[in-house]
Amino acid sequence: MSPMLTILLQQIETLNVGWVVGIAIAAIFLLWLLFYFIPVGLWFTALLSGVRISLLQLIFMRWRKVPPKVIVQSLISSTKAGLSLNRNDLEAHYLAGGNVQGVVNALISADKANMSLDFNTATAIDLAGRDVFEAVQMSVNPKVIDTPPVTAVAKDGIQLIARARVTVRANIRQLVGGAGEETVLARVGEGVVSSIGSAGSHKAVLENPDSISKVVLDKGLDSGTAFEILSIDIADIDIGKNIGAVLQMDQANADKNIAQAKAEERRAMAVANEQEMKAKAQEARAKVIEAEAQIPIAISDAFRTGNLGIMDYYKFQNIQADTRMRDSIAEPPSESPDKDRLDNERKNQ
Repeated sequence: MSPMLTILLQQIETLNVGWVVGIAIAAIFLLWLLFYFIPVGLWFTALLSGVRISLLQLIFMRWRKVPPKVIVQSLISSTKAGLSLNRNDLEAHYLAGGNVQGVVNALISADKANMSLDFNTATAIDLAGRDVFEAVQMSVNPKVIDTPPVTAVAKDGIQLIARARVTVRANIRQLVGGAGEETVLARVGEGVVSSIGSAGSHKAVLENPDSISKVVLDKGLDSGTAFEILSIDIADIDIGKNIGAVLQMDQANADKNIAQAKAEERRAMAVANEQEMKAKAQEARAKVIEAEAQIPIAISDAFRTGNLGIMDYYKFQNIQADTRMRDSIAEPPSESPDKDRLDNERKNQ
């Protein structure tokens, strides 16, 4: 056999092997595509589980962008639990953005707990953004919520800090549109403040903390919420500040400041009046000095006109000297010249 013929036969064999491999890959892809759109295994599982669903409906689910596995597993779970659910309802809930498996689990749990929960209510709760399965569990097993410290003041002015534990369970009928845990905590805190504030003494609250629970429960704080309050227990009560004494001290300090301000005002007025009187005294003294300065001039005029003689002048001088002597005798003796000087300076001021 010639070399050219050998090479040609080898190329033909290579082409045949490539065609076989390509056909095998295409066949595998077609089989995968066929079983993807026609989930025979899922249909057979549903058939063995007692769920009657046609293979054509499974194919249509693929085209409607609905995963057949989710719907079939939900139907199997509900059927085994004794519930009768509609395939179209499950598909509609999935297309609406709901959690199909969660709704089915919630329905099964509610049925086992002898709770009244229908499919429409469960889907409405789920589409409202709440976990319907958790709500059912909370209805069966109540939840305990610890409130933050609540500060209140009794009538005697003593501050009390209370902590409460609220036992609630979900109210299935009010989960859609009902208020959440924050509203319940706020209402409980308001009730605790009101109960302590109406107490005549903090000792009465410490002796009977259950009185707070009774007052709060009687107010119906769970109205309009997604929960039903079963009990309110006061876990702890601490004594805080004496707010009444603090307020009285603040008022006393304010009154003292007001009195000091008024006293300072009166002192300033007295000082101003004193300065005014000193000014008037200086003015009067200046007038006296001015009048005394006129005496020598009057004496001189009297001499010139002949109305005053020399003997009359001497008698006037003697009277002045006698007056100065009497004044010096009447004054108490001074302790020191420096003190007299300081007293004179104060008088001049």
